[in-house]
Amino acid sequence: MYTIREVCEKTGLTSHTLRYYEKEKLLPSVGRSAGGFRQYTDEDMETLAMICCLKNTGMSLQEIAQFMTLAREGDSTLEARCEMLRKHRENVLGRMEEMQRYLDKVTCKYDCYSKRLAEYRQKQGE
Repeated sequence: MYTIREVCEKTGLTSHTLRYYEKEKLLPSVGRSAGGFRQYTDEDMETLAMICCLKNTGMSLQEIAQFMTLAREGDSTLEARCEMLRKHRENVLGRMEEMQRYLDKVTCKYDCYSKRLAEYRQKQGE
């Protein structure tokens, strides 16, 4: 079992974010201690890792909530979850291609400016 503080330390999420995910049914089954404190399980940690992965790759919280709802419904929703992940994967790949083009442009400009800087420094040393 993990406390909310331990989960924050392990995931980099804030306690506010964890409570929000709970409220929005992304992580609905967090247990409580006798004193009412949240107790996260290894399964909760795995769920949080998936939520973070999907969010960090651009899936909306609404779509993540839908995905998590389907996951809780069991194997009868496997086809729907696979389709969601297939579409999301395509979106991620498209953004990666776009980012690669941007990186290529930035690299080209950097190389150009680095060369000009070296020439400028050489002239200054003359």
